[in-house]
Amino acid sequence: MNLTLKIAKVLVQLIKGETIPGSSARCKFIDDLVAENIIFRKGKHQKTLQLLDENQLQIYLENQLQINDLESYILLLENKNSSRSESVKITSDSKKSKERAFKGFLVNCYSPIIAELNNRMVTINPALGSFIFIYDYETFKIPENITIIGVENAKNFSQIQEQKYLFEGLNPLFVSRYPQNQNKDLIKWLKSIPNNYLHFGDFDLAGIGIYLNEYKKHLGQKATFFVPENIKSDLRENGNRERFNKQKLNFKTDSIQEVKILELLEIINLEKKGLDQEYYIQPETPTQNN
Repeated sequence: MNLTLKIAKVLVQLIKGETIPGSSARCKFIDDLVAENIIFRKGKHQKTLQLLDENQLQIYLENQLQINDLESYILLLENKNSSRSESVKITSDSKKSKERAFKGFLVNCYSPIIAELNNRMVTINPALGSFIFIYDYETFKIPENITIIGVENAKNFSQIQEQKYLFEGLNPLFVSRYPQNQNKDLIKWLKSIPNNYLHFGDFDLAGIGIYLNEYKKHLGQKATFFVPENIKSDLRENGNRERFNKQKLNFKTDSIQEVKILELLEIINLEKKGLDQEYYIQPETPTQNN
């Protein structure tokens, strides 16, 4: 993914607090930032763009494009005579290629899982407060009865023990959407194995969009969206109306066939609220001795 000079300048305008016409920045990169709830697109006919979170934008640029300084990046593009060393300082992509120095993805679980890696049996059982990073994912195999649960937010991924009650009856291996620059490796691995995939994300329009655009379209029928039993009352009592108002439905509902997604969309639109998946982190109450 490359950031053009035009879009880089648009981002600078947004960072300065300007509201710009949506027609001046029509591209997939901007669509992705809208889906990530970093940029807000509003209006039915004369659409405009506003920046919601400057800090998240910077994190996104660093993780996805290795751009550490947007202003310097713009100067680099404008100055065709910039030296190679200057380019390296601004972006770690010094070879102007899409090669990454690191591949793979994070996994986590609360019950030990016997897996295969490089033709050897390994036990996936990270200590509390740690994860396991799978580098040679092409050789990583797990039993077919393991359900892969994709976790959208980092906090939920780090505290899976406190959400165990949600997945009773399943034997899960949790995978993380972050760091996002590793997500293509995760998708490749998920496509190569027979295991079912269950997406655990935010219960709002953006969360559904991430599931549909990043996972469902690649994994097809073996991917489903996790919806808690009490989602209707949870949304009504604990949901956030502001986040609903800021989000835009950027996918076609008539192409959705997954019943749980359609039911969730109906509830979200009825309540006009969105709910963070962090809501479901519930620390276990210690047993008290009499």
